Amino acid sequence: MASPAEILRVDPDADDEEIKQAYRDRVKETHPDLGGSEEAFKRVERAYQALTETGADDPLEDDDFIGATVQPEPEEEPATVDYLNYDVLKDYGWELDDDDLFEKAARVDLDEVDFGRFEVEDDETLLEAAERSGHAWPFACRGGACANCAVALLEGELSQLVDHILSEDLLEQGIRLSCNGRPTTDELKVVYNIKHRPDLDDLRLPPDRFEKAQADD
Repeated sequence: MASPAEILRVDPDADDEEIKQAYRDRVKETHPDLGGSEEAFKRVERAYQALTETGADDPLEDDDFIGATVQPEPEEEPATVDYLNYDVLKDYGWELDDDDLFEKAARVDLDEVDFGRFEVEDDETLLEAAERSGHAWPFACRGGACANCAVALLEGELSQLVDHILSEDLLEQGIRLSCNGRPTTDELKVVYNIKHRPDLDDLRLPPDRFEKAQADD
């Protein structure tokens, strides 16, 4: 039988953060509501419990799941996102790489649409959280195949799907896609609405498709 580490697909000596991230990923793969099976889902929960409560990596037998009660993972605190509209930079003569960019923004009277803060719940993408908070950030395909929803990540970390349109060079510059990016740190600072940067010109959907995507949503 598979060991807990094998079920979660982590090394036997994985640390707590690696185990927690692997557990989240495997839950998404095995949850019955997402196309998985009840049996596989319970095995993942049991494996996570075994690794976090005892650190044991002994093989799990089927009997281990009979009558087992798994404590739910503690609820994650939402991530906090400070945001700034890229269009504002030109109005004030700021640059994206200014060290005190957000401090400058805080000193002027910007509208909430251009500068502010919101929270991202554990199961949300950055774009979903922005929309839930009442913001109309740019987007189009929502699948990583265009850069209409691109943001510049100045602080914090934002996950990305393996299959997306951004080049390694853009990723190194801190460019991310808000449509499928999920915070992996407690705090982020992002500049949104950067889709008209010259280096993203070839990665945007045409305006007519973009407008249609907004209308359809």
